Amino acid sequence: MELIKSIIGEINGIVWGPMMLVLILGVGLFLSLGLRLMPILKLGTGFKLLWQGRKAAKDEESTGEISPFEALMTALSATVGTGNIAGVATAVFLGGPGALFWMWITALVGMATKYSEAVLAVKYREVDAEGNHVGGPMYYIKNGLGKGWAWLGMAFAIFGACAGFGIGNTVQSNSIASVMEANFGLPTWVSGVVAMVLVGAVLIGGIRRIGHVAGALVPVMAVSYIVAGLVVLAINAEQIPHAFNLIFTHAFSPIAAEGGFAGAAVWAAIRFGVARGIFSNEAGLGSAPIAHAAAQNKSPVRQGLVAMLGTFIDTIMICTITGLVIVTSGVWTGGESGAALTSAAFAAALPGVGNYLVAIALAIFAFTTIIGWSFYGERCVEYIFGVKAIAPYRVLWILAIPAGAVLSLDFIWLVADTLNAFMAIPNLIALALLSPVVFQITREFFANNKDL
Repeated sequence: MELIKSIIGEINGIVWGPMMLVLILGVGLFLSLGLRLMPILKLGTGFKLLWQGRKAAKDEESTGEISPFEALMTALSATVGTGNIAGVATAVFLGGPGALFWMWITALVGMATKYSEAVLAVKYREVDAEGNHVGGPMYYIKNGLGKGWAWLGMAFAIFGACAGFGIGNTVQSNSIASVMEANFGLPTWVSGVVAMVLVGAVLIGGIRRIGHVAGALVPVMAVSYIVAGLVVLAINAEQIPHAFNLIFTHAFSPIAAEGGFAGAAVWAAIRFGVARGIFSNEAGLGSAPIAHAAAQNKSPVRQGLVAMLGTFIDTIMICTITGLVIVTSGVWTGGESGAALTSAAFAAALPGVGNYLVAIALAIFAFTTIIGWSFYGERCVEYIFGVKAIAPYRVLWILAIPAGAVLSLDFIWLVADTLNAFMAIPNLIALALLSPVVFQITREFFANNKDL
């Protein structure tokens, strides 16, 4: 086991090295500039379309399975997870407060990445043997780049089908089990079995039920967590200016060791800020466009404008709340990491209550992530083997939940982090090569819709 862990650790160091971070930020920046910062400038338009897209227009009902709103909620159900609570805390623990700055940068350029992914997903989607709309990187690679690039689409599908068991399943069930045991004394295997039963009940209904559950649960859980975080920040108001000073200062200069904090170089702030930012919002991974391809929306650009909100909501809003709570509390130098650090930060401001709020939020976030990622994995395995493979994959997915609940968290995080990178590489290559298509579609849309 130690040998396997060592080998995967070496691979992780390579795939999350300087070249990967340059690729993620570089493609995002290239798309942002190519779109003339449209995703940031049209943020208000995105929220307007999201509100209008709660229900599909009647003339578009045959073009997808779920409304544009439910497509975003499905994508958010998969992205808003342990990364928003444990991932942010890990970034601060390993990279210092400066890591938050690099998470923000990743999100700002990631909005253009997420927009482009959804535009291509809707443009190049197909209808499968069961009449469902399917899309995502494997389809826009195959249909957009041609047969010569089919191997790249297949590579993404293989990595996606495997990565789902890490980032979208075992990491999440492990986090649920750990936090429930620590705060409520519930045995890890019990949490695993309960999560398995609940997820199974949702997955039986396919994408429509996933969309409905996500559409109902995600907004409530996100708003509740943000409100709780704002209450804590109000209590810690005096420390907010100092927190921002730490964030901006140590994004560009090393931070010394203090208490249980080991200190961090600038490279650590960049590496863990970007890596945990991508783990949280998934911009560039190619996962979210799989959900947006099922949207009842004929316009790739309209769905893209809705899709980019996922990165904004996930990182600029929810991750920022977590990060500021941790830094303003002062407990980030105490030696804790992951969800335990976030719990300690909330508990410092809300004694006897804060840690339970975090436990419940993390459990719900992780539960919805398992549901959302199940759909991503199913679409990947369908691309490889056809619709007949969905049922067996779904059974394996459900059985992996209790297994993940009792495995080593460190090893699971390492595997998930590594598989994330393997997913991102084919997708980022495709985004760069298909960027002229995204730019042209976008220009034509706004030329014909000057009111948006």
